[in-house]
Amino acid sequence: MGNEEPTDAAELIRLYQAGRRDFAGIELDRETLDLRRACLAGIQFGPGSFLVADCRDADLRGADLSHCNLKTCDFRGADLRNASFRGSALDATEFAGAVLDGADFEDASNQSRTLGPGETPWW
Repeated sequence: MGNEEPTDAAELIRLYQAGRRDFAGIELDRETLDLRRACLAGIQFGPGSFLVADCRDADLRGADLSHCNLKTCDFRGADLRNASFRGSALDATEFAGAVLDGADFEDASNQSRTLGPGETPWW
């Protein structure tokens, strides 16, 4: 299970449900992953992952998305409490209605603007 790399959303969810949490460095950017309403609390994509995903209304509490390329990801309505986005590229991402309590966006960037300590996306 540890060496198997998912190629789509269904495979990622299957591996997560089987107990895998660490997906650091994975590249899932060929098509938009449909992770809407998925429970992926505690998943680890950072560092080095490249994702294109629709995470609307997903449970990503405590997820590690630090130092990832998350361009064009949709996190609207997602539960992102205590998730880490430190140092990630967030261009063309959406966060409207997301729960961001305790989420860490320090040094994450959007359109060449870097977020500081305690700042969260306003878009």
